[in-house]
Amino acid sequence: MTDTVTAASATHILVFPYPAQGHMPALLDLTHQLALRGLKITVLITPKNLPALTPLLSTYPTSIDPLVLPFPPHPKLPLGVENIKDIGNSGNAPVTAALSKLKGEVIQWFRSHPSPPQAIISDFFLGCTQDWATQLNIPRIAFFTSSAFLTCILTHLWQDLGKQNISNNFEFSDLPSSPSFTLDQLPSIFRKFREDDPDWEIVKAGLHANSKSWGNVFNSFYDLEGEYINHIKKELGHDRVYSVGPLSLIGLSKRVNPGFNTRYDVLNWLDTCPSDSVLYVCFGSQKLLTEPQIRALALGLEQSKTRFIWVVKSASSQKVPDGFEERVSNRGMVLRGWAPQVEILNHKAVGGFMSHCGWNSVLESVIAGVMILAWPMEADQFQNAKQLVDYAGLAIQLCQGEHMVPNSDSLGQIIYESIGQQIPQKAGARAMREKALEAVRTGGSSAVGLDELVRELNQLGVPKP
Repeated sequence: MTDTVTAASATHILVFPYPAQGHMPALLDLTHQLALRGLKITVLITPKNLPALTPLLSTYPTSIDPLVLPFPPHPKLPLGVENIKDIGNSGNAPVTAALSKLKGEVIQWFRSHPSPPQAIISDFFLGCTQDWATQLNIPRIAFFTSSAFLTCILTHLWQDLGKQNISNNFEFSDLPSSPSFTLDQLPSIFRKFREDDPDWEIVKAGLHANSKSWGNVFNSFYDLEGEYINHIKKELGHDRVYSVGPLSLIGLSKRVNPGFNTRYDVLNWLDTCPSDSVLYVCFGSQKLLTEPQIRALALGLEQSKTRFIWVVKSASSQKVPDGFEERVSNRGMVLRGWAPQVEILNHKAVGGFMSHCGWNSVLESVIAGVMILAWPMEADQFQNAKQLVDYAGLAIQLCQGEHMVPNSDSLGQIIYESIGQQIPQKAGARAMREKALEAVRTGGSSAVGLDELVRELNQLGVPKP
């Protein structure tokens, strides 16, 4: 490539991903793009997360190195836990706090390195690295695996902490479209904050530090949320805010799980279905539905008379009602455990996606051009759902809330009408897919953003006169 430089003169970057399924893949996709453009990269990782680097290390054996450091112990984390998938979202504060303790080892490694990194790129959950970068006198770039919209909301919430109104309604009148949320719709990382908890103080300090970083990189694209990207530039007072997504469109390889029999079964079954006739139902890797929610959803799917694929967690508590699968066997499929979500969403038979609206799922639906039936429950999902439903016109509000048990009749009716009719949200989703593809093509907004980021990073490697 034209940007490639020799290994000896390459700018060296330290990349630090956050160990969670919703975070790590996107930053590793960005790492692939940086290596492709000739940068030398060290990825800071703990032992149990090292397998995630295998594709990168085998593709770039001379330009990407792992820096494997032991995961620091923490009294609130079971021994051996190094990834959020092994503990759930409740582990975010202690995992963030534990990883902040790597500072001494990283600085020692940096100072003994013959050609140390000239910048740090780290997940926005790892704002502690801003302090590391300051001490090392190098820039730190915050990488956001969530939307620019969520970042705007969180920035305002943390800035106004302690000055919040006592009412249940939080209005963000300074932001484009003046969004508002109730208390239980605010991002979980803000709602769960505890002032007297040292772990949460580390989380808060890290999120505050993101605004002090040299630059911000978003796994998003301008056509989806340009007004919020512009707002962040205005708030920060500089233009080093880069939208470079959807990164999975230009990732190293499809992330495939070895569920081969299920995979081929479900895709073969989809081949027998008419175009846009199937609803795909999945609520991400972490969320377990309650028994009443499972019953209500099963009844709604049954009453909808609509074809569907429902991914049910393999946990023993996640059982569909007796007889349900037999009654819907001619038009429905229940998958247990993992499902090839990207392949399913991109199949021509799929016409809708019932989702919790996690950002990765949002981007996967956008890339596939599939509308969403939104059921946000926690984390950033209420913000993502509002974006899709109210602003982008890519989704229909199904219901909302972690403990909400939907009315089965209403559920069935919404499913029947949304899948069975050519509604504006379907056309909007198809149009946004084209804009996402355009963004990552040469000359597109995300491709240009990535080129600008690489150009800025390479300037760091140019010797000062």
